[in-house]
Amino acid sequence: MSDDTDEEAIITTLPKHQSDDPQDPDYEPEYLNDPHELHFEGMNDYEPEPGIIDGMPAADALTPSDRYLELFEHVQNAHIFPDSKTFADCSPVGDPLDILILYRDLRRSGKEFDLEDFVKQHFTPPSDHDVYNHQQPGKPICQHIDDLWPVLVREPLKHQPWSSLLPLPKPYVVPGGRFSEVYYWDSYFTMLGLAESGRLDLLKDMADNFSWLIGNYGHVPNGNRTYYLSRSQPPVFALMVELFEDAGLTGSSGYLENLIKEYHYWMDGAGSLMPDQAYRYVVRMPDGSLLNRYWDDRDTPRDEAWREDIATAKSSGRPANEVYRDLRAGAASGWDYSSRWLREPDRLASIRTTQFIPVDLNAFLYKLETTIVRLAEDEGEILTSRAWQAKADARRKAMHHYLWDEQQGVYIDYDWRQARAGTFSAAALVPLFTGVATPAHAKRLAKAVREQLLSPGGLLSSLVESGEQWDKPNGWAPLQWMAIEGLKAYGETRLAQDIAVNWLKTVTRFYDQHDKLVEKYNIGSETATGGGGGEYALQDGFGWTNGVTRQLMKTYGRYLK
Repeated sequence: MSDDTDEEAIITTLPKHQSDDPQDPDYEPEYLNDPHELHFEGMNDYEPEPGIIDGMPAADALTPSDRYLELFEHVQNAHIFPDSKTFADCSPVGDPLDILILYRDLRRSGKEFDLEDFVKQHFTPPSDHDVYNHQQPGKPICQHIDDLWPVLVREPLKHQPWSSLLPLPKPYVVPGGRFSEVYYWDSYFTMLGLAESGRLDLLKDMADNFSWLIGNYGHVPNGNRTYYLSRSQPPVFALMVELFEDAGLTGSSGYLENLIKEYHYWMDGAGSLMPDQAYRYVVRMPDGSLLNRYWDDRDTPRDEAWREDIATAKSSGRPANEVYRDLRAGAASGWDYSSRWLREPDRLASIRTTQFIPVDLNAFLYKLETTIVRLAEDEGEILTSRAWQAKADARRKAMHHYLWDEQQGVYIDYDWRQARAGTFSAAALVPLFTGVATPAHAKRLAKAVREQLLSPGGLLSSLVESGEQWDKPNGWAPLQWMAIEGLKAYGETRLAQDIAVNWLKTVTRFYDQHDKLVEKYNIGSETATGGGGGEYALQDGFGWTNGVTRQLMKTYGRYLK
């Protein structure tokens, strides 16, 4: 459903709370009763079979928790695997229904039963792709990255029955470590390195895979696992198309249809919203303008973080399904997790992701809109191009109204439910990266970045030390790249250089000590260490660190000598 087909949507606003006590049988969660959240006909009254997503085959949408029910929960709660993601990625050796029935029979039999042995007999764990069986001390860092691409490539697989892995038509590059599938926004930054390494074959394969995902599922899932289908990630397909063109590859116009299709996914239901109401990814602001938020269509614990989500919800004092939804939306943001989404900076259980209008998400959608403008114009579709330009102009105007803090001189997120500004973070630089900012805004923002986010090791993620991995003192490769390129585009070349050189010093020092690259770094000082926080151990590999480093070494590597 597009934003301009009002007649196709019938909306109903549910009644207000009958009770504010979660223990009261008349109580209904905030999401279901909230007049700000709209529910389309069929969304309220129809309960689909668990895991079935509208327009998709059931087999594609069923997650491991859907298939194995209490068996899945028991395995996770028993800590059979230290990492919750492992069991979600296991493949059954037979029909899941047969396994579940056998499990129930054995449990009821009264005989001695060993759950761990049962799992070993009936499930195959994910393959161990140890990246650093391939490390070689003393190898130049760019050669190391080039040699690592084949290690991180996964070939198209015939679909393994009942596996959570979704097959893709062409080879793809994974981040590494526990992340043995392709991820949406990670992949753009990985593709930067593929382009610089001359791997245009893989660059094209990756772009084709993402186009295929949009065509097949209507959006790009968070990753190619069934348990990621209910959400997307920062929409960077338009950036992939631009990179595809910059690498000299032809045929980008063939992606236009799916760029438009992705846009409609993000804007679903927009045409039926009244001011200060929301549906899925879209919020209509008080002045009638449209902006977007992160969302997930499910409100259950994530399969890949089952134990963690249940523990967070239990400590929240809120209805569990509300917390699960916000945790999932936080995962959709790519910033999982950050004080950006928290009402209390040091308490994950205070997460309210769906109530924030993120500056970076809307900047990415502006890029999507302007890319459609350009490709439509290239095709001679002038009226189409003008219509999409109007959408982009409207978003830019709304962003400057709600997401620019004139007093601080920075872009910020906006809590639309409390009508107040969010926090300043490295996400503020994405409007420079995608061309939303005015020169005056860019100049003021650069000053704030130098004074508050620049560190000896690169660009800090935020100003808050929350213990979450997307906060101070951590730095991440994608944030460095977008800041550097965005600042350069607005003439702030010295600050761009300072961020790039400081970051490269961090990555190369760590590489000299450990012969590897990792997903994030502690950049609060000149000492190069891996980053902390988050729900899992620091991961080696690492796709987007490799990609950004490979690109930055070309321009800024000489400053390291």
